[in-house]
Amino acid sequence: DFEASFIRLIDKVTNGSRIEINQTGTTLYYQPGLLYGGSLEHDCSPSRGIGYYLESLLCLAPFMKHPLKIVLRGVTNDQVDPSVDVLKATALPLLKKFGVDGESLEIKIIRRGMPPKGGGEILFACPVRKVLQPVQFTDPGKIKRIRGTAYSVRVSPQMANRMVESARGILNKFLPDIYIYTDHMKGVSSGKSPGFGMCLTAETINGTILSAELASNPQGQGAALLPEELGQNCAKLLLEEVYRGGCVDSTNQSLALLLMTLGQRDVSKVLLGPLSPYTIEFLRHLRSFFQIMFKIEMKTTEEEHTGGEKVLMTCVGTGFCNLSKTIR
Repeated sequence: DFEASFIRLIDKVTNGSRIEINQTGTTLYYQPGLLYGGSLEHDCSPSRGIGYYLESLLCLAPFMKHPLKIVLRGVTNDQVDPSVDVLKATALPLLKKFGVDGESLEIKIIRRGMPPKGGGEILFACPVRKVLQPVQFTDPGKIKRIRGTAYSVRVSPQMANRMVESARGILNKFLPDIYIYTDHMKGVSSGKSPGFGMCLTAETINGTILSAELASNPQGQGAALLPEELGQNCAKLLLEEVYRGGCVDSTNQSLALLLMTLGQRDVSKVLLGPLSPYTIEFLRHLRSFFQIMFKIEMKTTEEEHTGGEKVLMTCVGTGFCNLSKTIR
């Protein structure tokens, strides 16, 4: 059902797409249309998070004909997909690096929704661009501060404070500038299911943002998790992400590579941590769709003195140009 919902969403943002699915639901014939954009609303399937839908919209939004402004409803934070908080903290600054910026670029959380019933609502707005800038993003820099959000819906507001304390207990050993907001939504804006969770981001002096997140088990599934444990585990995940390092965190590796591919005919370089299995598969897709090959250089830890093995990805953009952008 979430894949069917995704196809309906793609159908909404495009104009003239042709979609045919056979009776058993095993083959899909898709003929792409023009990316149209505009003001839209979509109810996402609650079996996957809004992040699942938002990730693909982030790839497509800069190339629409009209600036995209879309309200998505469903599950804002779950354990499978990147949450809306993480995409807001990491993917938006990444888009800005490629020249997609302006006041109209935003992700706004109106209501939170936890699985299984959801009930969250977000607004995503993105301006259109004719071309993307090439980037040289090879020095992640040292970490200067950690920010985060501990949220709780339909449970005691104390839960958020307990998560913050246990996370700080680990992170304060490394640096003093830590600020974790507590976000307790009440009434209608708290969705339909109880839950709590945390999202942390580490920012470096060069503007690299690395993120980690955890959410509690959905109501009625799995063992109950203490907020203290969740806070500690989330802090450890952030430290692991910092160890992996690179200029883009593992959630957004594929988005960065796609934007590099679609850039002008110029060299783009990005230093990444170890490639995730998703990213490796994504590189194969880039090769089959755009006939583009990345130059991949391994950087060993001795050269960098920090964390895990790094990979320097270099490519020349395909020179993609947004033809449908009306000239005013």
